[in-house]
Amino acid sequence: MTGTKRTSADLDPRQRRTLFRAWHRGIREMDLILGQFADENIHLLNDEELSLFESLLDVDDRDMIQWVTGEIPTPEAFNTPLFRRIRAYKQSD
Repeated sequence: MTGTKRTSADLDPRQRRTLFRAWHRGIREMDLILGQFADENIHLLNDEELSLFESLLDVDDRDMIQWVTGEIPTPEAFNTPLFRRIRAYKQSD
């Protein structure tokens, strides 16, 4: 079970792959954070934002969980408006 509550029927192949990757991270906490964010927002991301989201999916879970929780500062290359939306989404949960 992935945890997703969203159907991917209305998504293009790139969005489907990205949604799948968001739910299959390795650390369950990151699955929940990125997967739930993707469930609600994947269809709203433009091409540039989708590329940024895909690049975040390449980041090691241990690093990203610390960025999301604020334990360590987010590197400038990843401190984008999209990442700040993900952090805000996690905090509103």
